Amino acid sequence: MGTMSARVRAPELRGRAWLNTGGKALTLADLRGRIVILDFWTFCCINCLHVLDELRPLEEKYGDVLVVVGVHSPKFEHEKDPEALAAAVERYGVHHPVLDDPELDMWQQYAAKAWPTLAVVDPEGYVVATMAGEGHAEGLARLIDELIGVHEAKGTLRRGDGPYVPPAEPDTTLRFPGKAVLLDSGNLLVSDSARHSLVELAPDGETVVRRIGSGTRGNADGPAGTAAFAEPQGLCLLPAHVAELAGYDLVVADTVNHLLRGVRLDSGEVVTVAGTGRQWRSTVDDHAHDARSVDLSSPWDLAWYDDKVIVAMAGIHQLWWFDPTKRTAGMYAGTTVEALRDGPLAEAWLAQPSGLSVSPDGVRLWIADSETSAVRYVQNGVLGTAVGQGLFDFGHVDGPADRALLQHPLGVCALPDGSVLIADTYNGAVRRYDPATGLVSTVADGLAEPSDLVLTPAGDVLVVESAAHRLTRLAPGALTAAGANTVDGPRHRTERPPTPVAPGELTLDVIFTPPPGQKLDETFGPSTRLVVSASPPELLLDGAGTTTDLSRRLLVNADVTAGVLQVTAQAATCDVADEHGACHLTRQDWGVPVRVVADAPTRLPLVLRGLDA
Repeated sequence: MGTMSARVRAPELRGRAWLNTGGKALTLADLRGRIVILDFWTFCCINCLHVLDELRPLEEKYGDVLVVVGVHSPKFEHEKDPEALAAAVERYGVHHPVLDDPELDMWQQYAAKAWPTLAVVDPEGYVVATMAGEGHAEGLARLIDELIGVHEAKGTLRRGDGPYVPPAEPDTTLRFPGKAVLLDSGNLLVSDSARHSLVELAPDGETVVRRIGSGTRGNADGPAGTAAFAEPQGLCLLPAHVAELAGYDLVVADTVNHLLRGVRLDSGEVVTVAGTGRQWRSTVDDHAHDARSVDLSSPWDLAWYDDKVIVAMAGIHQLWWFDPTKRTAGMYAGTTVEALRDGPLAEAWLAQPSGLSVSPDGVRLWIADSETSAVRYVQNGVLGTAVGQGLFDFGHVDGPADRALLQHPLGVCALPDGSVLIADTYNGAVRRYDPATGLVSTVADGLAEPSDLVLTPAGDVLVVESAAHRLTRLAPGALTAAGANTVDGPRHRTERPPTPVAPGELTLDVIFTPPPGQKLDETFGPSTRLVVSASPPELLLDGAGTTTDLSRRLLVNADVTAGVLQVTAQAATCDVADEHGACHLTRQDWGVPVRVVADAPTRLPLVLRGLDA
């Protein structure tokens, strides 16, 4: 019962507003007798979206004893907007109460240091475990079983319906459309993400020609009416000669199923072409794999480049490739580290790439790298950055590209003149970057979370205006120099409250308690790994690098007043009961903003899983 030793009272739940409760504010007293999972999330973050999906089966299985409460602790300025949060809750199918925590008060009360963080509160109102990152579903199930046993015996468990009240179901043709592609017929095909289907529209962008997919969340191949997707996003038409060999015309990024699907446009038939349906949690390699036997992670967009389908693998901050004729797939760029670093493809760092577009001459692949608010590109085997500063800097600033700022862009569209349009999603704008002049301008604004752009043969630009549930045509002339304007808007940094640390010796402790029924696994060498770096590097005089111990002595430079400690920890565990039991890898990245002050704590605890007791 190691998970139960520390008795920490759960801090009261307070925030700006509650969603999914029918207007009622919840207190911990209302939840007494239930097992509560507090999910600290922010809607931009792919790892947070993974956790929403990991929690779904637990919510179904333990519905009469478990209450999940989402605590929304925003990273980007746009995520502080209550209407944007309400839209995200619907978009991602969040079927539990959500507390809006715009100033990160609850985040601090519960000592969260990473998105996502989970805190488990027992039926008597005590925090019994916290865990950072994703991949905790099995450990959570074991802990819930343990808590049910303990509290049923004590008489402190209360069964019954939870406090979730579903919002009204709106009636629009599209619901949070994600991406669009122009078909040879002149019609448009749109991924209708929140309705889990594809919709073919007439050239007017409004009239429905047909729907491919049943419209309910699922994973099934077959005819258009019964096939099922889960929050599909990117679409890629194959060149005719490739489509003929492959046996389908279009590839779909079936994001939440972690699959690529093939669609025959004549019949609407859907087949699975890549992925196992399991989420990738493995080691990085440069091999070609059988496409149906390799795990993927939240594929978000697709483009035909370099004679294959390139996949924006948002879930692990990489680009992958898929060959429809050889039926193989593998890694193309990125190391799975979430950050901004240019260079050879195998060494570069990306952060949730979510949009792809190829220049008309086929030479350059443009990338919307959403979490660094950047536009990146691949050319001649190297990844470069056109616009963007890094994970924590964003805003709406036009002008020279080296100082221009975007806010979480999800789409790009290469233009014939060599420039690129950007769906600058959280700024509600369409921006343009022109390599010839090195300038960024604003083409249109006042849009509701634009997520993709399509250029028609006639030169019109259609915007997938996701949070307005429609396609919007830009005004004629918007792409001429006269149509662009220059915005010098706000510059933002992600303002998470910094953690005070003392100069000199600092003990970094990553706390990891194996879940009930698991033990640390030394089969393949050391079970734990800790990687530490700092930004700026001068912040640490000693202690950077990689070790196998989850505790480390750092030497903090007294001459540096503030910075970010970048910490990656992982722990391998195996089931105790069976010598051939399943093995699990828990891994998390933290970027911890710190302020160096005298008399501050000399210990920095980060909870991977367990409690900082």
